[in-house]
Amino acid sequence: MFLSVFEIFKIGIGPSSSHTMGPMVAAGRFLDRLRDAPFQAKRLRAVLHGSLAFTGRGHATDRAVILGLDGFVLESFDAQKAEVAQARIAAEKVLRPGGLPEIAFDPALDLVFDFDRALPGHPNGMRIEALDGQGDVILSEVYYSVGGGFVLTEAELAAGQDKAEGPSIPYPFKSAAEMLEMARHSGLSIAQMKAANETARGRPDVSDGIGQIWKVMSDCIERGLKGEGLLPGGLAVRRRAGALHDQLVEEAGRNLAPPHVVNDWISCYAMAVNEENAAGGQVVTAPTNGAAGVMPAVVRYWLTHVPTASRERLTEFFLTAAAIGGLVKYNASISGAEAGCQAEVGSAAAMAAAGLCAVMGGTPEQVENAAEIALEHHLGMTCDPVKGLVQVPCIERNGLGAIKAVSAASLALRGDGRHFVPLDACIETMRQTGRDMHEHYKETSLGGLAVNVPNC
Repeated sequence: MFLSVFEIFKIGIGPSSSHTMGPMVAAGRFLDRLRDAPFQAKRLRAVLHGSLAFTGRGHATDRAVILGLDGFVLESFDAQKAEVAQARIAAEKVLRPGGLPEIAFDPALDLVFDFDRALPGHPNGMRIEALDGQGDVILSEVYYSVGGGFVLTEAELAAGQDKAEGPSIPYPFKSAAEMLEMARHSGLSIAQMKAANETARGRPDVSDGIGQIWKVMSDCIERGLKGEGLLPGGLAVRRRAGALHDQLVEEAGRNLAPPHVVNDWISCYAMAVNEENAAGGQVVTAPTNGAAGVMPAVVRYWLTHVPTASRERLTEFFLTAAAIGGLVKYNASISGAEAGCQAEVGSAAAMAAAGLCAVMGGTPEQVENAAEIALEHHLGMTCDPVKGLVQVPCIERNGLGAIKAVSAASLALRGDGRHFVPLDACIETMRQTGRDMHEHYKETSLGGLAVNVPNC
């Protein structure tokens, strides 16, 4: 089993990896099929099902699909050009994707929210269709956005492509138990095994790539700390990270802050990222957008507040975290629509705890323990965003997830790696809990805070 560090950490846009990034990727894949088709489509239609329908508008799924069908891609996304294109499409009702002739598309008619019928493969399902001049469907494809920006067609999901082995790698661990056994046998750390796997898959530039990932994360924190005003979406949620940061800087200058204030610093960094995410800014999936603040907050805490921290060990931090994220995705889920927020913030906390433990000198056994502690204490956490927006409770939840990650790493480092609950058991428990969780509490905004808090 292998997921690259650059599949776990992907540069994208907010507010959601599964509801924004995934649908845009799906739309782009459909355009590729049209470019290879022997016929010419006259009109396109997209139908959103399940969680994509229920929280699509709050998560900007409609915007992502429209722009994706117009040829926008995540790698070169330009927010200003996107705004212009969206206004043009609304007025002219025509798409102009590169490499294809103009195609009719009326957002009011051709983007359908189907609240009645979920597709069988995953809660985040969508169908894109191409029509001829008579309105007959000439090409149709079902896509599932399975979390973290990963997208599979109906056929790919049925074939188990999300579990595909791929080319051989030197350390093909599929479980935490296998990971620890390979570490003991090889004498390597988790990060070193992960690096060897990356190299075997043709990624010799891992350190440079991780440096770029961290730069995007760090820049996102800085933008969030400078942001002011209300977040979009209608809830009138105020940006708070900047004001909180100013207070903390002032208190630090007076040397009067109690030790527990470090938790506020951690929350501040996480909230800065997730406020940017809520505003549709550039973020890194870690492993999702909804949980994008946990990992950068813990890394920033380590670099800024821990005297022994060194930027030279960033690669070790991220590779270790990615190994844990890969285990969670392979054996359970990182999708809030599939397993609740335990799969998003819980997974992010486990990844960040593992990475921090590693760079603080933890053994592979201590790293596995850190990940287990962090994940265990998110089990059962629902996904119930108010008004379908990635704001309440998501922004603060990232701060608390980051605090738990730091605490989990610290507790693990105080032990010798021996503990009662294996990480594998915790991941399996999360999978079972997500399977049994009512759909109202899995990113549909039909239960929990989403219905018990006034949202307008």
